[in-house]
Amino acid sequence: MVFAHMDQLGFFVRKVEPDGLIRVERMGGVAEKAMLAQAVLLCPPGHDPVPGVIMVKAHHATQPSEKYTVPTAPEIRIDTGHGSREAVEAAGIRIGTPVIYLPRVLPLANDRFAGTAVDDRAGCAVLLDVARRLKDRQGGPTVHFVWSVQEEFNLRGAVVAAQTLKPDIAIQLDLMLATDTPDMAERGEMVMGGGPGMSLYSFHGRGTLNGVIPHPALVRLIEDTAESEGMPLQRSAQVGVLTDLSYVQTVGEGIASIDLGFPMRHSHSALEVCDLRDLESLSRLLVAALDRIGPNLRLERG
Repeated sequence: MVFAHMDQLGFFVRKVEPDGLIRVERMGGVAEKAMLAQAVLLCPPGHDPVPGVIMVKAHHATQPSEKYTVPTAPEIRIDTGHGSREAVEAAGIRIGTPVIYLPRVLPLANDRFAGTAVDDRAGCAVLLDVARRLKDRQGGPTVHFVWSVQEEFNLRGAVVAAQTLKPDIAIQLDLMLATDTPDMAERGEMVMGGGPGMSLYSFHGRGTLNGVIPHPALVRLIEDTAESEGMPLQRSAQVGVLTDLSYVQTVGEGIASIDLGFPMRHSHSALEVCDLRDLESLSRLLVAALDRIGPNLRLERG
């Protein structure tokens, strides 16, 4: 089972005020410091999406004591321009309506781009490319591709697929924290443009006490594949990172598991940045690794 999540973080409408301003609850690990003044899209089922903006108090009226405070998600308001609760509701917006950052893609220099929900739409794109590369192959292991949901919500979406498929191996594709900027330099050695990455240790450590220590045989598989293909392979070990593989690995009698990914900057903001060359390399690495999986791959620990 090779999988990536296609959902994204955002908000849910909690209340529509009489003046038409909208209150929300966050969905997933929304970065509070990245919320204000962002363009959003409200997505009422059965109606056209409705653009809006997260309000920010006018700078001219901001007091010194307010300048360095960051509101929480329940404190913000969204302005859609409707001006009344009745007009907002006529557009289909109700309590429970999903809200996302306005989707955008900005091409950058050197094959890099900034985009909304690069976490984990980039992983989804790699998954599509791997499927395309494998469609005419002969032999090899059975590969199930899964585009899961609810990873950003509760990390359980891929569990249902794993319970159904009962795979021997689970490989998850997601971001890896790029550490090649001054604010991240002490967190590791993950460089954008330096090729795909492999996680050797992840642990959330903030309420959700879960993580992944990858199966040793899969670590060797990925390392040997990269070496034989002459490809770079970056390594990551992070606290504060969690993927749905943390729960997939415990399905049934246990599934041999590993996280692979691509370096990404500005995680959980409205515009995340990655390098197309890393995505292409990740696809090639995964195809080559899958080709090396045979009946002699032993999945016992020890």
